[in-house]
Amino acid sequence: MKKNLLALVLFLTMAFGVFLYYKEGTLPVNNKNKTTKIFVIQRGETVTEIAKNLEKEELIRNKIVFYLVVKQLGIESKIQAGDYRLSPVMNVYEIAKTLTKGTLDIWITIVEGLRKEEIAQIFSRELNIPESEFLKYAQEGYLFPDTYLIPREASIGAVISILTKNFNKKYSQDLRNKAIGKGLTEKEVITLASLIEREAKFAEDRPKVAGVLLNRLELEMKLDIDATVQYVLGYQSEEKTWWKKSLTFEDLGVDSLYNTYKNKDLPPGPIANPGLAAIEAILTPTQTDYLYYLSDKDGKMHYAETFEGHNENIRKYLR
Repeated sequence: MKKNLLALVLFLTMAFGVFLYYKEGTLPVNNKNKTTKIFVIQRGETVTEIAKNLEKEELIRNKIVFYLVVKQLGIESKIQAGDYRLSPVMNVYEIAKTLTKGTLDIWITIVEGLRKEEIAQIFSRELNIPESEFLKYAQEGYLFPDTYLIPREASIGAVISILTKNFNKKYSQDLRNKAIGKGLTEKEVITLASLIEREAKFAEDRPKVAGVLLNRLELEMKLDIDATVQYVLGYQSEEKTWWKKSLTFEDLGVDSLYNTYKNKDLPPGPIANPGLAAIEAILTPTQTDYLYYLSDKDGKMHYAETFEGHNENIRKYLR
């Protein structure tokens, strides 16, 4: 009997200890401190990582208790990436539920190779910014492709500033120095990179295509790039795209300085917004004697040094 009683007392003591541990862990860190701070959940973060960061930011008392509360409430899958305004005066239940109610900002992804009109459509859809207003301030080529956390109430100017600041950060001084070493201006680098972004589907092709373009420019050959014509033609209402899928001979004759089938020089400016890999490809191209390339139906590139070799590739892969 005494052993059973002792075991019961030990069990109750442990249970009470666990209860106190759990109860204490759910309390506010400081119920007198009503100041708030921004807490950011990155995409892909687990509940364990979130709990660790909350404890580090002194917004919860105990990361284990936070994890258990999330499991208890069944809200693990409802916690959203983004930023939240939290306070030490909030208890763990309030914090956990807040993380499921939408964020102060919104995640927006800009993929490589979009033209500014396509990016304007994204911000119109996500932030209700008028496309026409966005286009007044957007500069083609400098709306850097990336995933951004944008304030929901951000102005057009603020959005443009966020994208261009990221461009200036990613287009580092080291890359700028490489451009100077190659005798290229920033505008020429971004223009060439925008061509590569539209032409090369796979990463391994970007430096090779860059080499071809630079070889042709050095020999004062026309670049003959379909994407420049697509850029001039603009929105295709039937296809519902800004990039016409099949170009006709009439299309290739369109009168524009952007048409590289008619003009030997680079287009007057970028035709899209390139990512870092395309920019780096221009500054570190693959050195070859290739002057021609084509993309087959699967997007794979085939290269040639001569016009005869190029025609042979056309026969093999496009006909």
